[in-house]
Amino acid sequence: MTAPTEERNAASERIDRLASLEVLQLLNGADAAVAPAVAAVLPELALLVEETVDRLRLGGSVHYVGAGTSGRLAVLDAAELRPTFNAPKGMFVAHHAGGRAALTDAVEDVEDDVDAGRAEARDFEPGDVVIGLAASGRTPFVRGALEAARERGCLTALVTANPGAELASLVDHLIAPDTGPEVVTGSTRLKAGTAQKLVLNGFSTTVMIRLGHTWGNLMVDVVASNAKLRGRVVRILCEATGVDEVTAHAALEDAGGELKPALLALLAGIGAVESRILLTEHHGSIAEALGSLSATA
Repeated sequence: MTAPTEERNAASERIDRLASLEVLQLLNGADAAVAPAVAAVLPELALLVEETVDRLRLGGSVHYVGAGTSGRLAVLDAAELRPTFNAPKGMFVAHHAGGRAALTDAVEDVEDDVDAGRAEARDFEPGDVVIGLAASGRTPFVRGALEAARERGCLTALVTANPGAELASLVDHLIAPDTGPEVVTGSTRLKAGTAQKLVLNGFSTTVMIRLGHTWGNLMVDVVASNAKLRGRVVRILCEATGVDEVTAHAALEDAGGELKPALLALLAGIGAVESRILLTEHHGSIAEALGSLSATA
């Protein structure tokens, strides 16, 4: 069966005869359908988030597996979580068919290598989450990784633009925004790639929020390791608590330059040591730690 991304898009059959503005308008109009397609799969994505959070709290990791555009998007998402949320090294790992060389140059046949996908399972543990990314829903490299992941007892998911994906039987969660035929037939760097980016953004950001890496909409797992970051951290402390800069600097110094324990200390009126203990007891969540103090007051 042909994947939807390989079908011809009737709206763009004469695209090579259009003016530049008309081509851009056609592409933009097609892109407008992506967000609603992603919205339709959010309930299933939310279930994946909840199960992922549970596994990460027990020491598991998330493994993204993909080839081509899908693999590159996986690498991008995993790479951005450490600077954004101070995610521990190894919490999110991307496995791209062909390795580093394939990030910037196409490497022939790597996406068709089932055994290479299975070989990625050397890094998988039973408590991990393995998410395959395949616009077509049938990439052999991803198949190999998902098969091996199931054998190891991992939680599995597939992000695809094909609701009838061949690999659906290998996963616990199918995340399949129905983006339909591409404006340029088969070019999944377009709508399918945009949908995957939205899904990954939503998934990883929500996981990080559920793990307590934000206070409200502020990033709070920042370590003030240089002057620029110290300035940013002090501004966050002042904005979140209403204290002046002198007080914020003092709290930050007491917390060894770490924003989160400093913030909880200011919000709760406690010392940095007690703040750290509470954060450990409540999975790093400031909201849960504050809630526990209110409950015992």
